Amino acid sequence: MTGKATAVTRPQQLWERLLRNAPMFILDVRNRDEFERWRVEGPHSVPTLNVPYFDLLDLEGKEDVAEAVMRGVKTQLMAQLPADRPILAVCAEGNTSAYVAEGLRRLGFDAANLEGGMEAWGNFYAWRPVEESERFSLYQVVRPARGCLSHVLASEHRAAVFDPARHIGIYRELAAALDARIERVLDTHLHADHLSGGPALGQDDHIPYHLHPYDAIHPVDLLPARVAYRPLEAGQTLRIGRAEVRALHFPGHTLGMVAFLIEGRYLLSGDSLFLESVARPDLGGKAEAWTPLLYDSLTRMAELPDETVVLPAHYSDSAAGDGNGVFRATLGELKQRNPGLLKLAEGEKIFCDYILANLPLFPPAYVEIKRANAGLASPDERQAQELELGRNICAVGKTPAPRPGMS
Repeated sequence: MTGKATAVTRPQQLWERLLRNAPMFILDVRNRDEFERWRVEGPHSVPTLNVPYFDLLDLEGKEDVAEAVMRGVKTQLMAQLPADRPILAVCAEGNTSAYVAEGLRRLGFDAANLEGGMEAWGNFYAWRPVEESERFSLYQVVRPARGCLSHVLASEHRAAVFDPARHIGIYRELAAALDARIERVLDTHLHADHLSGGPALGQDDHIPYHLHPYDAIHPVDLLPARVAYRPLEAGQTLRIGRAEVRALHFPGHTLGMVAFLIEGRYLLSGDSLFLESVARPDLGGKAEAWTPLLYDSLTRMAELPDETVVLPAHYSDSAAGDGNGVFRATLGELKQRNPGLLKLAEGEKIFCDYILANLPLFPPAYVEIKRANAGLASPDERQAQELELGRNICAVGKTPAPRPGMS
């Protein structure tokens, strides 16, 4: 058995290629169920082929694995693989796909291995500027594999982090690059789709962690949170250097959902309003009761000036980003094209019927993630990886799906 491939593509390089729409072909050798759950995606369509590793290989004794890959490719894939663009081999942790990339190169293909595999891709973050002015700087931090967005506001060498994910080093790195000290961390709500880095960042850096008190109770267990937090109030105003941040209470996705209005212009909408959809109100197990709350909240939100720039906490379509890779749109633009806001304009009954008929399948892991974010459970790193597998499903879907009961 020879050594594994040395030609690698790191997650940062992959993201840059995806943003540039650089020619690329992906050969994903994970099992089909893993591939269907989540895959490498970007703002532009990338040709992708899923062939499970053990379907591709037919090892004979102590044969060189790369040689076995070559034989499998020759017999199964030659007609499906491109000769005019690089091929990226992908697996779960970057190990088996390294042999695949090596075998492809021996056959003359321009092939590389995704270093660290989907695990590394899932833990990759990048940031993009939303605004950089003399008064303040606002950055969006994107986690491409999960469609999670967080934001960092900096002014006069002070910074605040909104909706941080669990890999908190990325926010310290960004703050250091901005020559700013993080002095506040804030969650728009008690997240269900990913593990929040808010409590850890607050505790480790000895800074206030802010959360609305209605979300300091687990909606299923009805147990109070065991994390230290400072309660947010509707209409409360905070200052980060010269920048003003106002907390607006918009219940519906959760009872404690807030949005943060920065300088009267940028709305960090959390999970209440997305670029492609609106919030799902069923993650607390009370869809029928919370959907009217969502209607009232979005109605009030829609009364904000049309030029308000909406910056959500998630996205479901990588193509929704702008030319700079920032996920934003004005409220006026969303009123013209967002399906949920279009239904909102038709009245409460039509809106509520639409929401309840289009709820995606409930992810069981979301109950446990909420427990962890409330400090009621403490998953280790491996458990955290498993809980966060796949993309977020926090928005109302485009097609109806069965909804299991909460237990």
